[in-house]
Amino acid sequence: MANKDKVIKMHRFPSLNVGIVVFLIIIIYMAFNLISYLTSSPVAEYEVGQGTIATNHVYRGLILRDETVVYAGQSGYINYYIKNGQKVSVNDIVYSIDTQGDLSKKITSAAKDGTSLTSQSLSEISDKIDLFHNSYDSNSYSSVYTLKEDLDSQLTKTLSVNALNKLSDAIDSAEANNTFYKKKSEKPGVVVYYTDGYESVTTDNFTVDNLSSTSYKQTSLENNTQVSGQDVAYKRINNETWNIILPISDDVAKQLAENEYVKIRFCKDDFTITVPFTLTKKDGNYYMELTLRTAMIRYVNDRFVDVELVLSEETGLKIPNSAITSKEFYTVPKKYFTQGGDSSAPGLLIQTKEKKKESVSLVQPTIYYETKKAYYIDDESVNAGDVVIQSDSSSTYTIGDDVGSLTGVYNINKGYAVFKQISILSQNDNYSIVDPKTDYGIALYDHIALDGSKVKENQLVIQ
Repeated sequence: MANKDKVIKMHRFPSLNVGIVVFLIIIIYMAFNLISYLTSSPVAEYEVGQGTIATNHVYRGLILRDETVVYAGQSGYINYYIKNGQKVSVNDIVYSIDTQGDLSKKITSAAKDGTSLTSQSLSEISDKIDLFHNSYDSNSYSSVYTLKEDLDSQLTKTLSVNALNKLSDAIDSAEANNTFYKKKSEKPGVVVYYTDGYESVTTDNFTVDNLSSTSYKQTSLENNTQVSGQDVAYKRINNETWNIILPISDDVAKQLAENEYVKIRFCKDDFTITVPFTLTKKDGNYYMELTLRTAMIRYVNDRFVDVELVLSEETGLKIPNSAITSKEFYTVPKKYFTQGGDSSAPGLLIQTKEKKKESVSLVQPTIYYETKKAYYIDDESVNAGDVVIQSDSSSTYTIGDDVGSLTGVYNINKGYAVFKQISILSQNDNYSIVDPKTDYGIALYDHIALDGSKVKENQLVIQ
């Protein structure tokens, strides 16, 4: 008879709660990412912008103008009424000579009294200061001194002219007694107050020695107070056509032999202009003669100027050279790629073997670059030694048989590093211009790692 009171208890396994498992997986994933984030080094970033790099050559050029030296004509005390670099017309009063000195002293004294300035003169000065303020560049601080000298000159000349008008009765009497002379410009031109011995040098008679600025020296005339009849009073530039002579290399001369115009940049103030030129050979050396019909007054106080020949320019995406790195990829012939699955992206049929059973799986690797015959892929989806089957034949290909290296940068837009291939159009010591139309490349305003050598694929980025 069976013992009905005897109960056998069966061991029960705890039931599996799927929700808890999923929660634990999420916690582990978040912890892993947090640890990776905290242990990662910060990555400096750079925002890709538009830029230009020019292939150029910088030369120190000799400026030549049509210049006439004007002598004082009489001995005495001199006062000027035209500021340096100002245009004059025929019969404009440039300076005066007072043989006795009394009127000259009164004019000089009046030139220090700003109360006689007219509202028009003050407005002109104010406009000049406003223009300077709006265009001021802190990298060119020397322009402040240039402005000061220009304003000083303008004020002195304006006040001197005012004094000349106020003393008209006394001046008329002195002129009648041949003790005061108003000196007028005989021709139109631009007045400058220095000499340097280059006034007679032309594009035809210049020598190699003329192009050396080592011992160059200017003699200022503007601060003269007393002169003799044979002294230089000022210099007049007769027109605004001027030339720059550049000593250039044989290679540059050959490069420009078929051209008539060249783009130049003045290093002094970054002014750029395209001008006609001719090439001359003297004593075995090539010289470029630039002809300009504008901006002469801009450089009226210069005899030598640094000029950059902009021979070629490349425009594109500008990136720092430090961001550029290289990475090796597997190269797989395009004929082994097929389409399938839920995506239209090219994929590979990978052959695998398990317990002597063969199977085929489709993987869709990231494509980083392509040639006419092959795609470049990394080891994220495939491994060296994997066998790829061609979909429409029995032909196979082994991953790793061919590899290739690409030049590129690491894109960090999404918080992790992704290698992007670049095509360099032009490069200098600090920056490169890359093609914005490169397939699988970078785009304007992308964020890239500033130092590509310190970043790896899929690395989490701390910015």
